[in-house]
Amino acid sequence: MEYVALTGLSERVIAELKQNRLLTIEIRSPHNFFAAMNLAVGEFIFLTRTSPDDLTGGTTGIVARLLKHHVSTQRVVQNSEMYYEEREMTILRLQLDPRCIARVRKVLNNKMGEVSKVDAEEIPLYNAQ
Repeated sequence: MEYVALTGLSERVIAELKQNRLLTIEIRSPHNFFAAMNLAVGEFIFLTRTSPDDLTGGTTGIVARLLKHHVSTQRVVQNSEMYYEEREMTILRLQLDPRCIARVRKVLNNKMGEVSKVDAEEIPLYNAQ
């Protein structure tokens, strides 16, 4: 089945999803932000700790259903007597419901600036590592 892929996630996030825990994550990295930006609630996505450069057939990860999708902007202000700095950061919060462990059969798209997509298959529990 074809999925949008979010790559380079932390080991903690993947471990919590493997334990079938409902989880809300914040996406800040540009490659994942633009991949997840147009996802609709109810869609299934593939998540892996593997970096985008290392995504290949055989990569394992988690397939999860998107329950909530929220974009917000945070403003950070730092100042002293010598300077004033204000930064804005746009983040994407995704609430995920893990469904199964999966393995990539084929990477469909992994170009910089485009949505990463993979063809992945569910790994039966007795084959999962």
